[in-house]
Amino acid sequence: MLLAELGAESVGMPVPAVPEALSKGVINGTTIPWEVTAALKVPELVHNHTEFTGQALYDVTFVLAMNKAKYDSLPDDLKKVVDDNSGMEFSAFAGKTQEYYDGPARELAVKAGNNIITLSAEETAKWREAAQPVYDKWIADMDSKGYDGKALIEEAQALIKKYSN
Repeated sequence: MLLAELGAESVGMPVPAVPEALSKGVINGTTIPWEVTAALKVPELVHNHTEFTGQALYDVTFVLAMNKAKYDSLPDDLKKVVDDNSGMEFSAFAGKTQEYYDGPARELAVKAGNNIITLSAEETAKWREAAQPVYDKWIADMDSKGYDGKALIEEAQALIKKYSN
């Protein structure tokens, strides 16, 4: 995991558990999009925020899934409703909607007087370099399972670029 590569320890937890973990000192920080910080009241619990120049080092993924057997049991008209409101276009819409709410949530941290550190392009490049072993390990893991890990990352990056602003 990236944090281990950088000398820190990661603690996995559901996002709704973050406020309590921060307030009790279970964790010292978190990596979450600005959009969710407002609902979690993170600007009230921490006073420092770090941003990267350019694209962040990670992308948030959400999966909206439906049980295949349940989908197959639907009448064709309802399948069409599901199909017309899902897929790549819906994913792009959902991502842009989430990104839209980053600004107002970030403004709450500004209004709270929190320290927002934006890493320069050079500093961000150092973090990208430090993160590269994580990508390399993931690629090797995917390759060992019969997938082309590098191609999967390249495809994901191309889709992010295509559907980003």
